[in-house]
Amino acid sequence: MPRLLGLAVLLNVLLLVPLWVRFGAIDTRWLALEAVLVVALLVLLPAGRFAWLRPVLTLAVLMALLAGLGDAATHLAFGRPLNLTLDLPLLRSVLHLLEGNLGDLLAWAVVALAVALVVVGGWGLNRGLGLVQGVTPGALGRGVAGLALAVSLFLLAAQWHHQRWLPVARAPAMDTLRFQAEQRVATQRARRDFAARLAAAPGRATPLPGLAGRDLLLVFVESYGAAALFDAPFAEVVRPRLAEAARRLAEAGLTVASGVLAAPIRGGQSWLAHASVLGGLAIDNSLWYRLMLASDRTTLVDDLRATGHRSATLMPAITLAWPEGKAYGFDEIHAAADIDYAGPPLNWVTMPDQFTLHYLERRLRWPSEAPLFAQVALISSHAPWTPILPLLDDWEAVGDGRIFRRWADAGPAPDVLWQDLARVREHYARAIDYSVAAGTRWAEAFVDDDTLLVLLGDHPSAPLIVGEQAGYGVPVHVISGDAALVEPFLSRGFVPGMHPDTRVPLAGLEALRGWLHEDFGP
Repeated sequence: MPRLLGLAVLLNVLLLVPLWVRFGAIDTRWLALEAVLVVALLVLLPAGRFAWLRPVLTLAVLMALLAGLGDAATHLAFGRPLNLTLDLPLLRSVLHLLEGNLGDLLAWAVVALAVALVVVGGWGLNRGLGLVQGVTPGALGRGVAGLALAVSLFLLAAQWHHQRWLPVARAPAMDTLRFQAEQRVATQRARRDFAARLAAAPGRATPLPGLAGRDLLLVFVESYGAAALFDAPFAEVVRPRLAEAARRLAEAGLTVASGVLAAPIRGGQSWLAHASVLGGLAIDNSLWYRLMLASDRTTLVDDLRATGHRSATLMPAITLAWPEGKAYGFDEIHAAADIDYAGPPLNWVTMPDQFTLHYLERRLRWPSEAPLFAQVALISSHAPWTPILPLLDDWEAVGDGRIFRRWADAGPAPDVLWQDLARVREHYARAIDYSVAAGTRWAEAFVDDDTLLVLLGDHPSAPLIVGEQAGYGVPVHVISGDAALVEPFLSRGFVPGMHPDTRVPLAGLEALRGWLHEDFGP
């Protein structure tokens, strides 16, 4: 009997842990019906004829546990459920993030440890099931097991039909595996619908004569969400920076308007936000992203080429092969290896934002005979948010970046910082403050009448950092020396200055392309 109870408790905990992680509390979730079902089955079915049942149950429990933990992690990081069909390719990005923060050796050690835990856990679970299956119960024991089996099957059947007869009971394995199966079917159906929409999309680029001869710069600030402007403790750091930036930009003769648009994602996958803006279509998953790039749908790159612009993308976070850049059709692709940066990497961040903007001015904008359309990604506000660099007043002092070597080991190490979530949130706010300061100081120095700068967030930070209720809104700041270039945004609900008057999104990020067509097109 102790052996049976021990296994039941172990299975119960394994199956419920993902729910406890997901919701942050045990609450009323303390009985997994599948744990009762598994133990009852093993007691009632003889080991000889049903020896195959043990590895099958072991595999099912492990699959449910891993899928459940993945779902909990996806909610904490991205504010949405796990979709195995779409999210498995993200494992490579997770490994890349680990390598950037921990180094290659330690990152692979973490991966090896995780695999070892799964293997050893599966082996131990299988042995435990074997010990229980070898028990020969008496008549009373078989009666109790039969009753437990019948009750668990009844309650599972009720929960399958969305009726919970026992408030403390859950069916985590059944719910998780069914949800993933339903998502797979829905994803395949949506894939066909999305492909049909792409096929029906216009294949012609739209010139923007209103921007002829003007630089159009899309500068994305990593993890810059509306929560940084409206919620404590972030707003106390960022709002004074916005007020200062508005004053300095006005003194420099620049016009500024700000609003909030909705990003397609939260917590990560910045490339989906970039694709939504460039393509004018909401892209919220990797499958849609690949389908759009493989289609004939035009993007802002094509629109600006038809206007007479040369195009470039400046992506300091890209350290691997990036065929997407060629798929977009950029004339120039400046990834990390293409940028002559002599400073140190700063954990995951390959180079600080002030250097990225300096490189934009020094190598992409001047000298040039043709106007520039550029997509730029600022990444200093990417996790782990350490170290936080000071902003240099003299842009010429930035040079080739070796000046930043003095801060190579500044600030706490990521593994130390992330032991205190309150401190992590403080560093997130300071990192956003740095990135916004770098972007607006650069605008103050280099934006003129022939430049339209759109400084915008790519997505809000993870719900773990900014909370579940932070939403999808990202700030968008439009800056130019020519007030006529900013005026159309004011008519769409933007407000003068650097601080939007509301966190409610005016539209999705994908609306920007259509707005440019309407306001600056033929």
